Amino acid sequence: MSLDQPPGQPSPEHLPVQASPTPVQPVWNRAVRPSRAGAIVLGVVGIVLAGLALLAVILYLTTFLGTGALLLGLLLALLPLAVVLLAVRWIDRWDPEPRPALIFALLWGAGISIASALVFDLGVQITIAASSGALAGSDFASAVIQAPLVEEIAKGFGVLVLFWAVRRHFDGPLDGVVYAATIAAGFAFSENIQYFGLALADGGAQDLGATFLLRGVFSPFAHVTFTICTGLALGLAARRGASKSGAFGFFLLGLLPAIGLHALWNGATFVLAGDASVLIYYVVVQVPLFIVAILIVVFFRRQEARITLRRLHEYSRAGWFTADEVSMLGTGAGRRQALAWGARQPRSRQLAMRHFIADATRLAFVRDRLVRGQGTPALHAREALLLGLLINHRAEVLGQQPPG
Repeated sequence: MSLDQPPGQPSPEHLPVQASPTPVQPVWNRAVRPSRAGAIVLGVVGIVLAGLALLAVILYLTTFLGTGALLLGLLLALLPLAVVLLAVRWIDRWDPEPRPALIFALLWGAGISIASALVFDLGVQITIAASSGALAGSDFASAVIQAPLVEEIAKGFGVLVLFWAVRRHFDGPLDGVVYAATIAAGFAFSENIQYFGLALADGGAQDLGATFLLRGVFSPFAHVTFTICTGLALGLAARRGASKSGAFGFFLLGLLPAIGLHALWNGATFVLAGDASVLIYYVVVQVPLFIVAILIVVFFRRQEARITLRRLHEYSRAGWFTADEVSMLGTGAGRRQALAWGARQPRSRQLAMRHFIADATRLAFVRDRLVRGQGTPALHAREALLLGLLINHRAEVLGQQPPG
């Protein structure tokens, strides 16, 4: 492909090539996407149900917060939500997940996970009340045992549902992080509405300011840090080619650190006395944990880029891409140059360039799963489909008539 300033040829000699792929036929005709009517219907149903759960949560919060406190709490909760979602978008830049799946994840966290936690808590309260004094409630047990267990299971199960529902887009650990972080962001959003509204109702502007400082400034990523443990575990399950049933074991494995970190965070508010002690704990414990999470994300982002470059080079060796195209599609600098070039072109060619980059990345991850021995007829068919789409994208980028 010839651009205004063609990217340089990469140095592939250090990249191992395993069984270079051979051309898959038929790809020289216009590729036809398989019917996705069933998946679209399920996706719409899932989003609607999760949205209804969020609506139910909002109505429930309105009953004891009042409309004014609810609206103010909602507006304030949007600020940390925006910060977290921007971070998720940065994480997800290399191989973006389907937008409907991300919408479902956000609604799952804000609606279904919160509703599950509320229903469970209501059941506990009813059980305690019906015991005629035989059982007694405990704020410590509720915060350090019940909340971490119920909330992390509710959030983590959403990641598992996405693993089952969009398995072909769930390629590795970073995808698990993206879905888990989105679910956690939604959960924190609804929870923050409650905390901010109660702070305003109970203590006025001063309590609201302190609560916002704690939850909106110091710890907007707290729930994200907990739940990405489950996301990472399910991402590793995807990388290893685990079946839908086999992924359940990874799900349980990921829940353990998620629940533990959540319990540690909640328990600190009971064990430590005074704002100074809590601040010291935050700096000594939570900040290092957050830094570790960032380093893990950066590691897997770089790994995705390396996988893309390596696998596309294998296709280049088999004649599917030129060396310049591999550099353009498999490096950050090459992609930026390509998108900048596309921005100066007609809309159709600009979109074709975006699709060319996105489908090449998907192809690289399909190839990676094949190399790892996870080949299935469906995966080979997806490889052929993506190759056909890429040929059409290339023709559209160059202003040519797609073959077929």
